[in-house]
Amino acid sequence: MSSLQQLFATQFDVNAIKQVRLMDGKALLYKRPQSVQWQVRFKLANNKWHSTTTNTDDIEQAKINAIAIIETVKIKTDAGLAITTRTFKQIALDEIANMSRALDNNTGRRCYRDYIFAINKYLIPFFGAYEIENITTEMLADFDAWRITEMNKVPMASTKRNHASAYIRVVNLARERGYVAHNRAVPMLDSKGKRSQPRPAFTKEEIIELISYTETWVKSSYTERTRQMRTLCVAYIKFLVNTGVRHGTEALRLRWKHLQWHWIGNKKYLRIWVSGKTGPRHLIAKHEVIKVFERLMRWHKLDYTNLNGLIEAKLDKAIFCLPNNTQISNMENIFRNLMVRSSMRVDSGGQHRTLYSLRHTYATFALASGIDIHTLARQMGTSVNMIERHYSKMTATMAAERLA
Repeated sequence: MSSLQQLFATQFDVNAIKQVRLMDGKALLYKRPQSVQWQVRFKLANNKWHSTTTNTDDIEQAKINAIAIIETVKIKTDAGLAITTRTFKQIALDEIANMSRALDNNTGRRCYRDYIFAINKYLIPFFGAYEIENITTEMLADFDAWRITEMNKVPMASTKRNHASAYIRVVNLARERGYVAHNRAVPMLDSKGKRSQPRPAFTKEEIIELISYTETWVKSSYTERTRQMRTLCVAYIKFLVNTGVRHGTEALRLRWKHLQWHWIGNKKYLRIWVSGKTGPRHLIAKHEVIKVFERLMRWHKLDYTNLNGLIEAKLDKAIFCLPNNTQISNMENIFRNLMVRSSMRVDSGGQHRTLYSLRHTYATFALASGIDIHTLARQMGTSVNMIERHYSKMTATMAAERLA
């Protein structure tokens, strides 16, 4: 028997089980279900299994092709080359699918949503057409400059960490699948950036002044539609500052059926179901929100005598819409007009206020009133670490009266 025949020798009946061991069991020829061609499976230098087709349905030719494939892979590996190649986009889309499945199965981490957003919004548009092995440090520098242009600002440290973590996941998947040689270094994204700052808030005195001014602001409307949009915006402001709900993703999706009463003894509290960036949750609204909703109910001319009847009806209708059921998409612009007209656009630190400032205001008021950070984190749908990062330096000052 020749050496080649010895190499191909097998104890298996090929026709019976459709798999053949080669090279003393270091490689395996097999057929997938419903497949005609033979596949070869063998271990790479990184001890991971690699499978590929032999491109033939003839067993003898498959053996010859398999040996050629294994030898080619060894040559590439020794030379520090990838066995096969894929673009960054192809690998990134597979990693997005992996994270999406984990989220659907409730096994994924909350940050996966941020990684998926970063990959789709920034990483694929810039690196998508390149093979990962061809990414250089110069390209990463170009990406940093491009990202600043896209974001119209220098990204915060938290943003850069998210992008770098998402990038690493794609690179690691490429390594696992043999698209990057085990001894090839891939440059990493810089994860250091400008430390994030809390968004500008309002003081209690400013909130009182702002709410007082809104009456004049609504009356100064030039058209009926403008008056309606401003009226809705005022209700929206009062809701956000008394719940801490995220503008847009959570607040604008709210419907009357999402309201319910929460009883503790003979006392009732307004509980609201919201769903957004961090998934669904229930929160308890301040009592002032009840009056806001009752006014909106009358403004919408809903056929209920009070909020009790409306809650019991579980009405499937948007709360923050105009009387004709139209939802507006430019609430931020309307709020900006109010900030300019009221001379409250800029806070004492020179930062521009936005609707998100109302969420920050809610957090500062809650901490000042003695709400612990764990309860506040659950109420606002964020992490304790995030609360500590943005507000821990402020809590001692805000609680001075109770601490003294």
